[in-house]
Amino acid sequence: MTLIKSISGIRGTIGGKAGENLTPLDTVKFTCAYGSWLKKNFPDCKPLVVLGRDTRVSGKMIKNLVSASLQALAIDVLNLDLSTTPTVEMAVILEKAQGGIIITASHNPAHWNALKMLNSDGEFISEKVGKEILDIAEQEESFSFATIEALGGQTFIKNGYIARHIDEILQLSLVDEAAIKKARLKIVVDAVNSTGGLAVPELLERLGVEVVKMYCELNGLFPHNPEPLREHLSEICQKVPDLKADMGIVVDPDVDRLVFVCENGELFGEEYTLVAVADYVLSKRSGSVVSSLSSSRALRDIASRWNVPCYYAAVGEVNVVKFMKETDAVIGGEGNGGIIYPDLHYGRDALVGIALFLTHLAYSRKSVSALRKQYPPYFMAKKKIKYTSQVDLSAVFEALSEKYQRWKPDATDGLKIDFTDEWVHLRKSNTESIIRVYAEAISDKRADVLSEQFLEEIRNFILHQQC
Repeated sequence: MTLIKSISGIRGTIGGKAGENLTPLDTVKFTCAYGSWLKKNFPDCKPLVVLGRDTRVSGKMIKNLVSASLQALAIDVLNLDLSTTPTVEMAVILEKAQGGIIITASHNPAHWNALKMLNSDGEFISEKVGKEILDIAEQEESFSFATIEALGGQTFIKNGYIARHIDEILQLSLVDEAAIKKARLKIVVDAVNSTGGLAVPELLERLGVEVVKMYCELNGLFPHNPEPLREHLSEICQKVPDLKADMGIVVDPDVDRLVFVCENGELFGEEYTLVAVADYVLSKRSGSVVSSLSSSRALRDIASRWNVPCYYAAVGEVNVVKFMKETDAVIGGEGNGGIIYPDLHYGRDALVGIALFLTHLAYSRKSVSALRKQYPPYFMAKKKIKYTSQVDLSAVFEALSEKYQRWKPDATDGLKIDFTDEWVHLRKSNTESIIRVYAEAISDKRADVLSEQFLEEIRNFILHQQC
């Protein structure tokens, strides 16, 4: 069982001992730390926090603990209950709230849950703020709670904000509702029985799409591993061609990651979600593109095609958003299927990604598989290796950097080595005791060989440390 306290939020498994898992005591402690930080930074008003959750079995319990803790600190709560991460982010913006908390462990299995914390811009808190909140949590004896006269209130809005979120998407100039309706699409949706089963069909139906629902029950019983990776999506890959559908759409439990399935049952590729959407946006507007260091070179190639710069930030939504603002990017995101479209808001949003992609598809008059073939063919291998607390990761990365110094490794986030026709990125996970190894090449076999080569090199350096 695990409790991970990081700058991006509090994530853990349900049950077990306090301090080791996401228990009620830990939930209250870290919520109060966030609320105390909020009151300190907004001393002239009674703060408002937007609260939403995915469908995990533990979600309602955690939501009640969070809401009560905030109210006890004299903070008002706007409770959206079942919602999506991007919808909560939009609600913070539209309500001019001082913050937000999304109760979701994203792609983690059902026995996990988490508190994702937002600032007043509806964006994930910065590293600096995250550290402040963790520091406050260690001084829990300083928490100051409200008297009965000053307790915060709670307002419930069920489902309404998903409709408002969709309204904002359909008003975007690059979303062509009429063109999508004219295309008369049939789409299968796998929402892993979470809130995507509420939001994605509603969006598609408003766009005139015939929707085939697959795992769209709001019961939190994930029918397969909720991370939208190839090895977990065999069922929808079979169902799309069997039903003669135009495509399939897969989202993770909190609807910030987006994966497409072609009409022939082949995956479009999670890395190519951002590539295709960026291609469409850049065909209409000129501006820079930003993604994370672990994203495909195909994005750089598309940016080059449109004669605009492509920048790579450290992995993590908050880092990508920061770089997008600094470079005035018109589109950005991450290679895990995360789309950030600043005309709407600075957050990964599968719903706006769907609307932009379907507009692109409708304009192209191509099948999804034909659209995929127009993009550069790269192949990626994603692997990982566990390590113990005795391992000096900085020494491992320094040794590798020295060995490959002729390639001028990038140490912005772990270590990325760009070779002539391929690259490898090694980085410590923010949520697990593992080193992630990403490799991309011009063939599946070569990407696999490259990733295995570096896994072996890491093992050798770790063994050398232990000798």
